Amino acid sequence: MNDTILKKIKALPPLDDTIMKIQRICVDKNSSLNDLVKVVESDPMLTANILKSSNSPLYGFSREIKNISHAVSLFGMATVRGFALSSAIKQNIKINFAPYNLSNNAFLDISTYQSSFMFKWYSKVNKSMLEILQPASFMMEVGKIIIANELIEQGKDSAFKAALTTIKSPQQLSALEKESIGFANEEITAKVFEQWNLEPELVESIHFSNEPSLAQDHIKPYAYALSVVKNTINIFGQFDEISTARSLELLEQYGLEKEPYLQTIEQFKQ
Repeated sequence: MNDTILKKIKALPPLDDTIMKIQRICVDKNSSLNDLVKVVESDPMLTANILKSSNSPLYGFSREIKNISHAVSLFGMATVRGFALSSAIKQNIKINFAPYNLSNNAFLDISTYQSSFMFKWYSKVNKSMLEILQPASFMMEVGKIIIANELIEQGKDSAFKAALTTIKSPQQLSALEKESIGFANEEITAKVFEQWNLEPELVESIHFSNEPSLAQDHIKPYAYALSVVKNTINIFGQFDEISTARSLELLEQYGLEKEPYLQTIEQFKQ
């Protein structure tokens, strides 16, 4: 990775004290849900952002979630942590997704789709894996923020946007990112989270989400799940026939059950 990009990553503002406290609580097996509630409620802006995310119609709850205690009891620590990290990123990093031919809101919607799909899918498969998968799925495209800014600064945004019309998959997009800038989203996202001292399992799961076969054995199950979600929901489409067919092929390749995935697809289509 070139020095320019590494300098930009190192120049990113650190996570604030509230987010760091949430991090420590979520990785501490002796902490309680109440510990998390107290920390979040001490930050009114973060509380408002988490409640807004919690009440997204994508999660399908029939009643409004009005307080953090209710959000934590419904989602668990991992998801609320994902909401908190996402909120911190939106506040601390300049976002301009024009090179990807997306509005900022459209990009953030994709992240929410990816996160909510993972939550519903892996609640049926293995809830314990959501400790890593939930925050990872919420934030696995963060590197695109830095890539987009770099494309604009180098005057490559128009050429990149034109090249996007010729590709259709996340794997092809990563190849285009590398060709244009020298690195792909997965690499830069992993470096950002490494800079913020997030746990290695989360960092590595994102790093290998396009090539799970290259990951260590204990990381592969997480990378498999992220790979499927990334292929189901991305900037080229969500839940369409092409992306679903590609994801079903990946499920077979990774040895994952198809039925929980198909059930989750149906939930979203309804």
